[in-house]
Amino acid sequence: FFHFYAGICSALKLTVPSHTIHGIEGQPLHLSVDYNFNATASEIQIIWLFERSQSNPKYLLGSVNQRVIPDLEYQHKFTLIPPNASLRINPLHLSDEGNYIVKVNIRGNGTIAASQKIQVAVDVPVTKPTVHTEPSSGVVEYVGNITLKCTVDRGTRVAYQWMKNGKRLHAGPNYTFS
Repeated sequence: FFHFYAGICSALKLTVPSHTIHGIEGQPLHLSVDYNFNATASEIQIIWLFERSQSNPKYLLGSVNQRVIPDLEYQHKFTLIPPNASLRINPLHLSDEGNYIVKVNIRGNGTIAASQKIQVAVDVPVTKPTVHTEPSSGVVEYVGNITLKCTVDRGTRVAYQWMKNGKRLHAGPNYTFS
């Protein structure tokens, strides 16, 4: 019996992206999932869960034989696209960052199941930078220092780079960066 069960387990293959999926805040995001199996199926169930770190997984939606059963709280945000198990998130918010778990159950001669995890990161586009000078009146040549402060209101993974006449500025006797 054990050998028979082990053979059945390998009959269901669930394919998901292997790396972190990056989405843009406010845009839709498609989590592509394929599955195939070599067994006769009387029922195919797909379940999607979401987990943030340090919290329990939440049920998002599921389907049985292509009939989708949403969680009413999230029904306008998540869409399941049968017959495959792909999930569409629209629109994407910062709070949607975390792990999405897809589980497929197939009932035929017994039940076979497989689940996979997809990590999602949400990127916020960087807003236009603003630059402030101190002192605002400017400085006299060869006398005193001027400080340029660059800030952005929103954006994830922001990196700052100063240029002069199209060339990258490096720290030296005339320039210091903080």
